[in-house]
Amino acid sequence: AIPAVHDFTSHIRWTGNRGDGNARYEGYDRRWQLCSPGKPVLDCSNDPLLGGDPLLYNPEDLLITALSSCHMLWFLHLSFNAGIVVMCYEDHPIGHGESAPSGAGRFVAATLRPQITLAPGMDAQAADAVHDQIHDVCFIARSVNFPVRIAAQYDFAEI
Repeated sequence: AIPAVHDFTSHIRWTGNRGDGNARYEGYDRRWQLCSPGKPVLDCSNDPLLGGDPLLYNPEDLLITALSSCHMLWFLHLSFNAGIVVMCYEDHPIGHGESAPSGAGRFVAATLRPQITLAPGMDAQAADAVHDQIHDVCFIARSVNFPVRIAAQYDFAEI
């Protein structure tokens, strides 16, 4: 079978021109907008370590968020297929990065730390096993070149 080809689009717009463009390194802001048609505008910036606004999302935040949300959506789907009822799912992922002396940076690993509430009577070990299947199907996880670890915690909904 021939794989299906998908195109994903986005629209970003630099909003940090203070009047002289990027003529001076200190003369422009690292602010930009994610402004895809039909979707809410999201104001973003550079990583604060590189002069960005710490109150705004940066590309690194967006990558770790994409990885975490793709994992969550596959977890919900595969858990449903396995008869595991999930009542709540929250994640506080962390991307582990390094910066070279030249300033070049990269992710070297990520840890997803989902806190999952299961319906009463569900098997937490079976739910944990679902995580092992996700890296084989998650579009984002299959696209990154660094290891992704899962440190899930479970509790159970009240009856």
